[in-house]
Amino acid sequence: MKQEGPALRLSVFLGEGDTWHHEPLYHEIVRRARRAGLAGATVLRGCEGYGSHSTVHTTRLLGLAEDLPVVVVIIDAEDRVRAFLPELDELVTEGTVVLEEVHAIRYTRSRQP
Repeated sequence: MKQEGPALRLSVFLGEGDTWHHEPLYHEIVRRARRAGLAGATVLRGCEGYGSHSTVHTTRLLGLAEDLPVVVVIIDAEDRVRAFLPELDELVTEGTVVLEEVHAIRYTRSRQP
């Protein structure tokens, strides 16, 4: 089965070392997105990057392989994504959130009778 139409992509740029109650922050974002019934969430770990402090974190140098960049990506209907934003206000103390209008195509298995 194929569904398509307008959607909103939410990308949350964080550091791997960002935490929420001693757990990775990205884990809590995914947990809350699932609880909110959003279509899905994916966590991507970067191999190199820098943020607001301009310190480069990279896997190429052993000493700088800490706090690598992480992106949490969520795509769903605009109203559902916007309703989730207050959760991020509570969780994210440092990072960047990007909202982008997209055209999503979702493939799902059709139910067998």
